[in-house]
Amino acid sequence: MSGLGTTSGPVLACGEVHTCLLPTSDAVDERAAEQLLRLRTDEPVRLSRHPSRYAVSPGLLTGVDCWMPSVTGTRSRAVGTVTARAAIVEGRVLQSSAYFSAPACGPDRRQSWGHYLVRPGCLIPVGRLPVRSVAEGFLAGPRQNELDIGPIAESLTARISRHRILDLSPPLTTADTSLRWTATPAAGGKETSVLFTKADDGLRTVELRLPHATTPAAAAGLCEDLALHDWLLTTVAYKLDGLQAGYEDSRLLKVLCSLVDHLLHLWMPLSRVDRTLHTAWEELDENSGYSRQWNALAQRIRDQLVLRAVRSRSELLTSD
Repeated sequence: MSGLGTTSGPVLACGEVHTCLLPTSDAVDERAAEQLLRLRTDEPVRLSRHPSRYAVSPGLLTGVDCWMPSVTGTRSRAVGTVTARAAIVEGRVLQSSAYFSAPACGPDRRQSWGHYLVRPGCLIPVGRLPVRSVAEGFLAGPRQNELDIGPIAESLTARISRHRILDLSPPLTTADTSLRWTATPAAGGKETSVLFTKADDGLRTVELRLPHATTPAAAAGLCEDLALHDWLLTTVAYKLDGLQAGYEDSRLLKVLCSLVDHLLHLWMPLSRVDRTLHTAWEELDENSGYSRQWNALAQRIRDQLVLRAVRSRSELLTSD
């Protein structure tokens, strides 16, 4: 299927990304990452070393025949497959993603499965798709008996996290996050726009307006990048907020060193995002100040480490 808004393309793409620290004490190497992500035998794991180490699994398809989410209560049935994939960033962070696209309309009657299987990652409506209602309903969360692709991503995370080569002893206690997103073509040639919201339960929602012909895979890649950097910022900020003045130096130093060893070098926005979608991150960054906040947090960690080195040196000289 072609990109968003094209004659033969979808009018809507939706997905969910789950991000967590890989449950192991040290970052896994390239060979181990490949082993963790070998979810199919007929397609290889894709590996990249520049500008950072990145491994992504082949896609898995899950067949669905269900009612689509809706905020208006309009009943809209769709049939097809949801694409899921997992990625490991720098051997340290695990992301699982599930997404699909949908055209404006489909046959008035349900077809045989062969009709849907030749369109991987696409949910074809039976009749016309109420695009706005479905998009808003997806972001709000599914109601009973409506499509929910979150468990597809969750099951992929669980499958990889239980792999026997992981020691289940991560160096930091961190919270998982999930990012639910929708993408529609920008109307009338307008520029890319992004509406990003956060909830206290770790859920983020992103509503995107993207250039015509943007592929669902490119939209998913952008949202995976947003999810990764939101998780990094959230995790580091939480760890620093928890460092109270009464902490023992050894405990505080352990947290600071773990952040440096495992997370600080992962901040690299847009390194694998389609160039036509860079403005989405730039808009988000301008409005939220993500990069400014990250730079301030990273500098705070460095300052804390320098301060403790100076203090230790001073105490050593005093004892002499």
